[in-house]
Amino acid sequence: MPITKVESEDILDRLTEVFRTVGYEGATLSKLSEATGLQRASLYHRFPGGKKEMAETVLLRCGSQFQEQILNPLKGEGTPEERLQRMARNLSQYYQKGNAACLLDTLSVGEGQDIFSQHIQESFALWIETLAKVVQEGTDLTKARSKQIAEDQVMKIQGALVLARGTGVTKPFQRVLQGLPEILKTK
Repeated sequence: MPITKVESEDILDRLTEVFRTVGYEGATLSKLSEATGLQRASLYHRFPGGKKEMAETVLLRCGSQFQEQILNPLKGEGTPEERLQRMARNLSQYYQKGNAACLLDTLSVGEGQDIFSQHIQESFALWIETLAKVVQEGTDLTKARSKQIAEDQVMKIQGALVLARGTGVTKPFQRVLQGLPEILKTK
């Protein structure tokens, strides 16, 4: 087998796909090695902490991407409706139109829950908090009601991703995203 140089970003993309697809427990070293094209020794050289370090690295990278692509645009310029539309477009791209599972979801099962629960909780809380601020800004609702609406929307988005994964149909996910600006009309 010829030795090839694999770029770090490509390795992280491939590791991300494994963890998104099979979760922490399902991500065996054999699967991680096969996905990256690296032998186990090479993986351990890059990630001395093994599978846990790989998952942590992937989780931090995805968190940074989510911050940049989803949360920052929610805080950015434009009306609340424009920011929600931008979030919807970016979520569609981030989750490959509903074809990619949420990493927070797949890492929240089994052993992954024990290892990553704090990070997962903080990530969802930040998303809900950021979305709630946009809802409150775009409506005359209280902070508590805006947070409830934000929670409901994150729940719908996550549920639609699970449904898409389970059925192979992404239209419900796209429908949820298209309806995001409508939350500003909620009472």
